[in-house]
Amino acid sequence: MKMLINSPRTVVADALHGLAAAHPDLDVDVEARVVVRRDARQGGRVGLVSGGGSGHEPLHAGFVGYGMLSAACPGEVFTSPVPDQMVRAAKAVDSGQGVLFVVKNYTGDVLNFDMAAELAEEDGIRVERVLVNDDVAVTDSLYTAGRRGTGATLFVEKIAGAAAEEGAPLEQVAAVARRVNEASGSFGVALSACTTPAKGSPTFDLPDGELELGIGIHGEPGRERRPMMSAGEIAEVAVGSVLDDMANATPTTEGPVLALVNGMGATPLLELYGFHAEVARVLAARGVPVARTLVGNYVTSLDMAGCSVTLCRVDEEMLRLWDAPVQTAALRWGR
Repeated sequence: MKMLINSPRTVVADALHGLAAAHPDLDVDVEARVVVRRDARQGGRVGLVSGGGSGHEPLHAGFVGYGMLSAACPGEVFTSPVPDQMVRAAKAVDSGQGVLFVVKNYTGDVLNFDMAAELAEEDGIRVERVLVNDDVAVTDSLYTAGRRGTGATLFVEKIAGAAAEEGAPLEQVAAVARRVNEASGSFGVALSACTTPAKGSPTFDLPDGELELGIGIHGEPGRERRPMMSAGEIAEVAVGSVLDDMANATPTTEGPVLALVNGMGATPLLELYGFHAEVARVLAARGVPVARTLVGNYVTSLDMAGCSVTLCRVDEEMLRLWDAPVQTAALRWGR
């Protein structure tokens, strides 16, 4: 194992120290494991709090800032943060307008955010929860009951964050977040397994010359393994799976999509842009207009080679909120 770390025991703390040094506009509490937007309580905005296991960077701490998250709670690698972190974050960002918890559908995250919401409400903080469960590949897995939460988390956090920035009330921010999740679907592909610092070896066995279709962001099993395919063939499967699921869920849905072509951590942009060309080709062939596109490493799985495709059918309001200014460590435009 070769990793740019000091020790598996300190890898998350070391990363948070680095985040604080690189982004002085963030309040990074390394000991408590909470990252907060410095002006989170100014302006009377709804607070947005998310979090999850580390190893998926820049999700979530990289999305804390203007127009997106108010705070993030990083857990240990691939391990849910604990309720104390979430309550601390809620208190740090609550300006009296309430707090929205954005929760990816993994058992530990769901249980801990539910407990944190109860504790925060006992302290007088109004809390709404939105569950992200956009992965169309499988239902139920090693980590979940129901669909996994993956790339649509970025769409939910950006669009809901813009609504909060505009001063929308808690119920409205939560409602648009749920609409985004319901309009989204994702499909992931692994070309190699990832290696956690603690384990020091691949988390699953993927033989040379094979890929896994429909994996999760922790390396959970997907739908099937196949011999290595071309970028065009992978795009046909991934995009087709998402669009077919969308059609089955909402057969009358039309309109443009937001498209996220996401790297899993070890796939270079040269490959991701080439893959996006195939995604765009498949979408055009299926008659799906693309309103906006994002290509890069946003919801990763340590050093896994592979990619995921996330599509979200957007209406005018959702697209306006997507285009609204954002300034975070990992996502910024319009400001």
